[in-house]
Amino acid sequence: MRARALFLFLVLFLAAAFFPVSISTDAIALGASIAGNQTLVSPGGVFQLGFFSPAGADGRRTYLGIWYYNIPGPTVAWVANRQNPLVDSPGVLRLSADGRLVVLDGQNGTVWSSPAPTGNVTASAAARLRDDGNLVLSSDGSGADQSVVWQSFDYPTDTLLPGMRLGVDLRAGITRNITAWRNPSDPSPGDVTFKLVIGGLPQFFLLRGATRLYTSGPWNGEILTGVPYLKSSDFTFKVVWSPDETYYSYSIGASSLRSRLVVDGTAGKLERFVWINGAWSNFWYYPTDPCDNYATCGAFGYCDTAGTTQCNCLPGFQPRSPQQWNLRDGSGGCVRTTNLSCGNGSSGAGDGFWVVNRMKLPEATNATVYAGMTLEQCRQVCLNNCSCRAYAAANVSGGASRGCVIWAVDLLDMRQYTTVVEDVYIRLAQSEIDALNAAANSRGRTSKRVVIAVVATVAGVLLLVAVGCCCVWRRRRKRRQGETDSAAPGGGDDVLPFRARKHAALDEEWRCGEEDVDLPLLDLAVILAATDNFALSNKIGEGGFGPVYMGKLECGQEVAVKRLSRRSMQGAVEFKNEVKLIAKLQHRNLVRLLGCCIDEDERMLLYEYMHNQSLDTFIFDEGKRRLLRWQKRFDIILGIARGLQYLHEDSRFRIIHRDLKASNVLLDRNMVPKISDFGIARMFGGDQTTAHTMKVIGTYGYMSPEYAMDGVFSMKSDIYSFGVLVLEIITGKRNRGFYEAELDLNLLRYAWKLWKEGRGVDLVDEVMDGSFNYSEVLRCIQVALLCVEVQPRNRPLMSSVVMMLASENATVPEPNEPGVNIGKNTSDTESSQGLTANNVTITEIDAR
Repeated sequence: MRARALFLFLVLFLAAAFFPVSISTDAIALGASIAGNQTLVSPGGVFQLGFFSPAGADGRRTYLGIWYYNIPGPTVAWVANRQNPLVDSPGVLRLSADGRLVVLDGQNGTVWSSPAPTGNVTASAAARLRDDGNLVLSSDGSGADQSVVWQSFDYPTDTLLPGMRLGVDLRAGITRNITAWRNPSDPSPGDVTFKLVIGGLPQFFLLRGATRLYTSGPWNGEILTGVPYLKSSDFTFKVVWSPDETYYSYSIGASSLRSRLVVDGTAGKLERFVWINGAWSNFWYYPTDPCDNYATCGAFGYCDTAGTTQCNCLPGFQPRSPQQWNLRDGSGGCVRTTNLSCGNGSSGAGDGFWVVNRMKLPEATNATVYAGMTLEQCRQVCLNNCSCRAYAAANVSGGASRGCVIWAVDLLDMRQYTTVVEDVYIRLAQSEIDALNAAANSRGRTSKRVVIAVVATVAGVLLLVAVGCCCVWRRRRKRRQGETDSAAPGGGDDVLPFRARKHAALDEEWRCGEEDVDLPLLDLAVILAATDNFALSNKIGEGGFGPVYMGKLECGQEVAVKRLSRRSMQGAVEFKNEVKLIAKLQHRNLVRLLGCCIDEDERMLLYEYMHNQSLDTFIFDEGKRRLLRWQKRFDIILGIARGLQYLHEDSRFRIIHRDLKASNVLLDRNMVPKISDFGIARMFGGDQTTAHTMKVIGTYGYMSPEYAMDGVFSMKSDIYSFGVLVLEIITGKRNRGFYEAELDLNLLRYAWKLWKEGRGVDLVDEVMDGSFNYSEVLRCIQVALLCVEVQPRNRPLMSSVVMMLASENATVPEPNEPGVNIGKNTSDTESSQGLTANNVTITEIDAR
């Protein structure tokens, strides 16, 4: 009996020695402690505090830290003694009588201690771990904000959690930076830090030692001008700028969402991670492209990834070293073409200002801010200062310009965006301004002459068309009269039986007759005859628009009839949208619209019939996908890419599809892919690249993160969908529904993992039995991963995609980690938001 008791004691002792023990509280009282493997757990079970040894440290070095409670890893968010580990010694955390938290080693020596508390502590003092990850020491144990005398949030390590502040508190004398670990097994401070640099406008820098790697751009009261796209429905970002304190922080709307901002010392990047689908998703990172690298274009140069050249000189400047510039090295910057006239006693009357738009403000740590000045007053101050190079509004929040900032130093780290950021007024010699105005006027006069010539030409063509239409109309009218008088059946044209509409009143509702859309309008009787009164045996599918029927016209031509369902969430707007868009598009890889029918509340579209139906019926069917060998899959991928390139870049109108997916790619008799379903597509103007919508419409699994979360769509959101579709074609598996349980990864992350490990070919559908072109497969996977990158501007244009796919010699960049949209659960997908988890696209009409 005694031996059994001794054995039980040994088992319990070993369990306590090797497994963390969570004590039943979230707090340590005055004089209390936790030791060895004991831990604290926050009230909601979000965070855990205790001693840990990093992976690779061989268990010799131990640290006191805070990590996520239910996320494996562990994922450490804070380390107390990062510079002084416990070595080969158990640790004890104690709240001492003087109100300090101390970490003691096995010899009772102090390894780490929190600073002296900022207020008097009582016998009820306690340190409490909160659900936000903050370890709070309160003087009376209540945890109330007014009783806090020390908190871990004031001493961040490499991670910024929601609610933490990054910046400077001048009253408390606290500087809050985040500094990377030295390496994954050593949490001591590395050489990469993200911090606020005081002076001028608030601005945050990523530094490796003293070298600046990246900057957020100055704060202009509304945004950090280097991250104009930093907006999300799930995150709230803010910068507080006051005489006592300046800081950046963020918060999350959904309490269940886990997010952290981390400095990666190895990559030299600032990364935001979000926990989704059992893995940390790289939501965004900076720097993301060459233009994000600090001062990449030197003094008085600006970077623009949308231009033909990356580095450009500001107006009135030229490259300092043309030879370097021609070699695509802009680091030498630019110099003035004409010197300023400001001289002894001069008021600067010989100088003026040229405005440059959509700019990331130049580095402003050495700039001078005048909070109470107007822009006109700022202009005068700048003219009267011979050292002044430029000025801009200091605060543009709410659409109004308040205060100004003046640069009397070289302008560095500028970048131009496609979206509105801020205007910068560059000081130039008046002769330069006159020359720039003359050039602009010349372009304007040339444009005006071109417009006049085009209008005259178009007017002439329209007149000829009108005359021709009149003749055709008279001829058709006579022909119909002849057919009415003739008793012989089948008499007349041997062409499609296009007939007059019965309900002329519909013209008022439709407002897009033959004049607007060169598309035949068919009589309902023709449709009923073709489909055998919409017989169930002729039904070939159904989508968000309604059912689709196979039919045969009187001439023998097979057609697919899409009939708007009365229960459909799509309506006249989507119907009219699809007719207007697709009637104007002609391409081998786009489905051809043959006609439409409107009869009271009936609305139908007639397409060319696709004998092999949609792509999803092949690639997701266990039997039929065996028929798709690699060459056919590659041809389908390339065909879809060419169709999408036509929509984005080569058609008369720039079309954003917004719902590219396997079920919206149809296959003809020869398995040629054709993109279909333009009901929710949007037409962009010639210079438009991005749009927003309050109603997100599309299909989960194919939607880009920026569209799913913020309603921002562009060509790049279609390109994201294309990347997902390519991976589905290669693997034969749906992105929405694929889940690698053992590795806790979805399809995109699984593809990324295999790619990084050099095992990309393992993605290929097993039914191909290794019979495929290895180089083509790897090229397709690489291009697909480029298309699904988290940052839209990093995704290639479709012209580049086609070139990379079609050419074996094309240079294909290395992809980054894919982006995955967040914020919805599977159970939420069929909701009023207009999102679907299956192949049916539910939509709502969005404000345009």
